[in-house]
Amino acid sequence: MNQLDATFAALADPTRRAILARLIQGEASVMELAEPFAMSQPSISKHLKVLEAAGLISRGRDAQRRPCRLEARPLAEANDWLERYRNIWEGNFQRLDALLGAMQAEKAPGEADQ
Repeated sequence: MNQLDATFAALADPTRRAILARLIQGEASVMELAEPFAMSQPSISKHLKVLEAAGLISRGRDAQRRPCRLEARPLAEANDWLERYRNIWEGNFQRLDALLGAMQAEKAPGEADQ
């Protein structure tokens, strides 16, 4: 699986997105990340392994703690990929707006005659 595929696969799960949202605030332990969820620590650890395999988080060593931290590069790459398509979509919407405006302008004089 390439990096972009791994990023989107990891982001597909709402629990993993919530973990990433928490890590925006700063590094956290597995226990801290597990607190808001009604699931076991092993279940959270599985989510963390997916995020780590995708390169979205890294785990450090701090004595007995293994704090998790957000890694920005894969998210930036996903954003760059999405940005290309956003530009295409905006262009399509601008052309559609222009077409609808032209259609309304053509229709308006005919409506006045009725």
